[in-house]
Amino acid sequence: MKNKINILSFTCIALIAIAVIYYSGIFYRSFDFRRMDIDFEKARILEVYSENLNADRTIKDMYLGHQDVQIEITTGDFKGEIHNIRNPMGRTYNVHTDENMEVVVTIYRDGNNIESVRIYSYERSKIIYFLVGLFILAIVAVGRMRGLKSIISLVFTGIMIIFFLIPWILRGYNPILIAIITAILSTIVTFYMTSGWSKKTLAASTGTVLGVTIAGSISYLAGRMAQLSGMTMDKADQLIYIADETGMQVRGLMFAAILIASLGAVMDVAMSITSSVFEINSVNKELSKKGLFQSAMNVGRDIIGTMTNTLILAFTGGLLNMLIIVMAYRMPYVQFINLDLFSIEFIQALAGSIGIVLTVPITAIVAALLAKEFNKASMENKKAKVK
Repeated sequence: MKNKINILSFTCIALIAIAVIYYSGIFYRSFDFRRMDIDFEKARILEVYSENLNADRTIKDMYLGHQDVQIEITTGDFKGEIHNIRNPMGRTYNVHTDENMEVVVTIYRDGNNIESVRIYSYERSKIIYFLVGLFILAIVAVGRMRGLKSIISLVFTGIMIIFFLIPWILRGYNPILIAIITAILSTIVTFYMTSGWSKKTLAASTGTVLGVTIAGSISYLAGRMAQLSGMTMDKADQLIYIADETGMQVRGLMFAAILIASLGAVMDVAMSITSSVFEINSVNKELSKKGLFQSAMNVGRDIIGTMTNTLILAFTGGLLNMLIIVMAYRMPYVQFINLDLFSIEFIQALAGSIGIVLTVPITAIVAALLAKEFNKASMENKKAKVK
């Protein structure tokens, strides 16, 4: 019976993933903001036949000037074509090339003809693929079957973000609502992969969904009170341009981002609390619901300190460059504390941390109640077998 349930569950998860990918594919095919006259392709440096470079006086290992190079395009419609181009190198745009190096080039085209070619960046995909493979290998080697299941849940979460969350936001639907649906489905699949369909999964899922929803709600209310519209967040100009064409709700993006960003930490806390409750209950079945709750809160208090610190550091890590500028220019406190970027990051960090903190008692209550219901069900089954 259990195997049939597992097969049915995996089938449902696979069908959901396939349906999400299929319908998002239809949307993406009809939705394209790319400039059709620009291609990005891989190329190889055949020769650096001249260069005029000077070492930067401030930044170590940086050279300024230009290189004249010969490249061969290795992918796309113009594969095999050879071009001699100039590679300008400044402080903000600096790709120092050598012979046989792989790079990414920007191809400006006019129909089937190339107008110009520019070196865009280093080719970095190989190292990314290597690290992905190493990551998968490490998870499977350490976690074995459970590690494999965690990879499946990770893939499902990625599918939900790329093929569900983003397309529906682009269609103009409420970003916060779509983010909550994404969080719920990702949470259920992740916990099912680790614990199967059980009361433990139900408790952890309930705590996670409520914790993430609280974090999003707090950030939304705080953002409204602080007059934060999201129009000053990163890439706001491009997002507004997309919104003009699609009706996308830009104002909700910041809060949707908080929901997704805090999901992992909240899931970690919820599962830790739930596992503790069910483990304590299995060792001491005489412990009352109140006793289980208090034990879970003791565990949760130890978790809170490290997890909130982790989340705040993750959010404020993005502010490091700005903090350096603030300190270097001795920016007045009134100016700094009211900066849009600082306020957004601060609200994100605190809202996520509050969500983590409140996840502890919520999960502890739900887990304690379900653990005791599990005891009653077990006792009734034993009595039925005796009769």
